[in-house]
Amino acid sequence: MTIDAPAAFTSTVPLGAAGRFWAVLPCAGVGARAVAGGVAGAGGVPLPKQYQPVAGHPLVMHTLAAFAGVGRLLGTLVAVAPGDSFFDSHVHGLTTFFVLPCGGATRADTVRASLRALQERGAEGDDWVLVHDAARCLVTTAQIDALIDACAGDAVGGLLAHKLADTLKTATDGLGGVRVAGTVDRSDKWLAQTPQMFRLAPLLQALEQFGAQATDEASAMEAMGLHPRLVPGGAQNFKVTYPDDFALAAAVLAQRMHGATLERFGGQRGEASAVPARTIF
Repeated sequence: MTIDAPAAFTSTVPLGAAGRFWAVLPCAGVGARAVAGGVAGAGGVPLPKQYQPVAGHPLVMHTLAAFAGVGRLLGTLVAVAPGDSFFDSHVHGLTTFFVLPCGGATRADTVRASLRALQERGAEGDDWVLVHDAARCLVTTAQIDALIDACAGDAVGGLLAHKLADTLKTATDGLGGVRVAGTVDRSDKWLAQTPQMFRLAPLLQALEQFGAQATDEASAMEAMGLHPRLVPGGAQNFKVTYPDDFALAAAVLAQRMHGATLERFGGQRGEASAVPARTIF
């Protein structure tokens, strides 16, 4: 049975005690800040960052390996851009995820289309959906399970986050360059991470109403007047964004021996090295 988002979701009471669990990985971005000098695909065009090699595998495969270990998930939807054929050579014989060309112009568009696609596959309005950045390839199965454990009984849902450890400054930019304007109290500051876990119906409605302004799923839910739960994640669950991030991610995976990725998808252990420059697949 498919349940559409209600006309006005305002409840602060869980929609159901049982709720099932799905995952969505938006994988339709180009990652322009990260791909300079990276591995190139057909025609010499740099591959999007989620497909760049890290520790011997495409970055997104490390992400998918973590989700493959979560036994409670009914399925993981990888939302790619129309015409994206990258997974054509990576999904043979794999049943831990499925790929759909439902990527949109923005993250909110992609997640919205993914939620509708899940409904078409039988997901219900009170099912939980965990939305995760494909480029957060260092998330662990244990962290995902911890989020589910913390939020499955919550009235709203929540997200992994990391409590800010560094001193936080505001700045001014003038003739003297960029200078400190003040120091901000960091005691209540958190860095939002993913996965972010919410019921399908209220999340869909929130994205339909506030997706254009939302930077993540939690901010869309906040715009609905709701207060998502913060679940401690970790400093290593960062989003690979800039070229230097690839070397750091590779180093962490090498230290972990990236056994989860090899167990799920095979291959050989890669080295903790930066992305090679101007290589053609």
